[in-house]
Amino acid sequence: MLTKRIIPCLDIKNGRTVKGVNFVDLRDAGDPVELAAIYAQTGADELVFLDISATEERRKTLANLVKNVARQVDIPFTVGGGISSVADVAILLHNGADKVSVNSSAVKHPDLICELSKNFGNQCITVAIDAKFINNEWVVHLVGGKVPTEYKLFDWAKEAQERGAGEILFTSMDNDGTKDGFANQALAKLSETLHIPIIASGGAGTMEHFKDAFVLGKADAALAASVFHFKEIAIPELKDYLYRHGIDMRR
Repeated sequence: MLTKRIIPCLDIKNGRTVKGVNFVDLRDAGDPVELAAIYAQTGADELVFLDISATEERRKTLANLVKNVARQVDIPFTVGGGISSVADVAILLHNGADKVSVNSSAVKHPDLICELSKNFGNQCITVAIDAKFINNEWVVHLVGGKVPTEYKLFDWAKEAQERGAGEILFTSMDNDGTKDGFANQALAKLSETLHIPIIASGGAGTMEHFKDAFVLGKADAALAASVFHFKEIAIPELKDYLYRHGIDMRR
């Protein structure tokens, strides 16, 4: 059995780490390079670095910042935001990223997933899905959660897998920043529907929430931001807690 992963997420806007609630009301959470180094030293299994305004503002991910972050870490590192071509990915991987995350561009041009997987291997390709529960359905949203689409979560996740995604990063917009727990029912259904790893995102507030994401949600990894950035939960203590509750963790 593969060990479960704990993944701090660095949402970047204007070169700073930020965190909000339900994708709005952003506040500063620190320097991303410093945070990345701390997380790598204190037991994070991976990092995710998302330039959350890159798609909205139609600019490319900050490649120099990616390079600086990558110099500080010795753990796998995923980069996303504004990625729309094979050339974009080549630049990011060259600058030190281990994987890339695509979201809006993949929904608009699903063949992009196929192209990226063919060129770099599906182990490098994460498809991020932001979804909101509307009228008893999980509706996929784009552009930092601002634009609803006709896509439904489970259909789109399955198509992404078929096109070559190596893992799915699912963020519940309803749970994001609330610290009320992850969307475990949706996570469990994703896990049952797909054979690639599922990363849970949105809602972490307590150590028990992480446990529930793994046990109830059947997630392969759990991602969080504010509870780590603002030192509400320490990663070593979290991993000890999960291990004591029978969850296989890298320690």
